[in-house]
Amino acid sequence: MSRICELTGKGRQVGHNVSHANNKTKRVFLPNLQNVTLMSEKLDRSFKFRVSTHGLRSVEHNGGLDNWLIKQSDEKLSPRALKVKRDLVKSAKVAA
Repeated sequence: MSRICELTGKGRQVGHNVSHANNKTKRVFLPNLQNVTLMSEKLDRSFKFRVSTHGLRSVEHNGGLDNWLIKQSDEKLSPRALKVKRDLVKSAKVAA
């Protein structure tokens, strides 16, 4: 299981540990991923995602999973999130 947020695409970053003597050694900064269940109001279903805490705050700020998926570009979304987005678009077309 890769350490990438399924909604934002946020992954690991590489940097240095810097000692007092200014020696630099490589290190990895990993995102704070959480397993969460998000509810889709339009589909009336819940979905499990592995989301960073930053991504979770962004979803809440945008008014929920449905609004977030519609606004987000397809390149950053995981295949599972893309499937949910396609279902949302399909249900919007049926309702219109």
